[in-house]
Amino acid sequence: MSITDRYAQRGVSASKSEVHEAVKNLDKGLFPSAFCKILPDFTGKEDTFCNIIHADTAGTKPSLAYVYWRETGDISVWRGIAQDALVMNLDDMACVGMVNDFVLSSTIGRNKNLIPGAVIKEIIDATQEFISLMNEHKVQIHHGGGETADVGDIVRTIDVGFTVYGRMPKASLIVNNIKPGAFIIGVSSYGQATYETSYNGGMGSNGLTSARHDVFSSIYKDKYPESFDPLVPNELVYSGTRSMTDEIEIDGQVIRLGKLVLSPTRTFLPILRSIIPEYKSSIQGIIHNTGGAHYKVLNFVENVKIIKDNLLDIPPLFNIIQKESGTSWEEMFKVFNMGTRLELYVDEKEAHNMIEQIQSFGIHAQVIGRVEHKENGKEVSIEHATLKTV
Repeated sequence: MSITDRYAQRGVSASKSEVHEAVKNLDKGLFPSAFCKILPDFTGKEDTFCNIIHADTAGTKPSLAYVYWRETGDISVWRGIAQDALVMNLDDMACVGMVNDFVLSSTIGRNKNLIPGAVIKEIIDATQEFISLMNEHKVQIHHGGGETADVGDIVRTIDVGFTVYGRMPKASLIVNNIKPGAFIIGVSSYGQATYETSYNGGMGSNGLTSARHDVFSSIYKDKYPESFDPLVPNELVYSGTRSMTDEIEIDGQVIRLGKLVLSPTRTFLPILRSIIPEYKSSIQGIIHNTGGAHYKVLNFVENVKIIKDNLLDIPPLFNIIQKESGTSWEEMFKVFNMGTRLELYVDEKEAHNMIEQIQSFGIHAQVIGRVEHKENGKEVSIEHATLKTV
């Protein structure tokens, strides 16, 4: 059974085709090819300013955090969930050039019988800690409060989401205009950035439904029935062989497998805050490889062939997921970022300088491919040692 079929039977969609169908007739904003919807300014300065608002959650990652917390007693794991929900908003907005002066509001729904106030406090404290960290990197984020609701009748454990707003000059926008001849810089989602305190497995917040059920053992099925949808076929619930507390050594650090999968979604905001002002004229587009993974770029291009033939190494986490799930490598690249969660489409002349600046943050980056013309269509071609050509 393919990962796409397993996803569907687990009640989720890797491609979100039904969601895209539902919203296809909505207004696409001022610049339909932009990575985020861009709205006109409402203060009488629509010629020079625009508005951006974005909402997202940590997805199903809190379900895994819940099990890990219950198994180990490590309440700090919830701090990463706050960052997951924040970054899924902030980094999407950064892809259109919004890298400063964000206003955010949180929405947390919990089952009070399972999620105590200490967990809520951990999430709220982590939010403020993340804001302070970003302020150190000249990224100003302003917290506007939020809503925390006890909704145990509709939320099995906890759901964590944010809405983020920003207003910016139109002249600072990056609107995708990816053309033949562009170089593709891939930016690593794994390793340890200068602004991170430990190794990051690179998971992000996409593909967690597959990762947690395909990797981890059925022992969690009976212990934590509240952590999954009871309508999912029994054979697809926690169908792997691994324990949350299995230990793996990576880059000299010993990490529990549950904690590795739960690595907080890395933000690239400090990097983009640094390079966009300097290289904006050379950037044709920025793609955040979230839902749709390495094929997400197809939503923002026309008449080009995207060739990725020099990809970053695949980090250990995705090799574990592939081995446990038996998923083909081709599908892995359609569901997971595979270690490359950010792509910059840039002019060749500035690619080397941009890579050097990115790597000054302790994050690996390299030219992973290029863009060629394609008559009347669009295509992604992936070449990797694991699969040759997709």
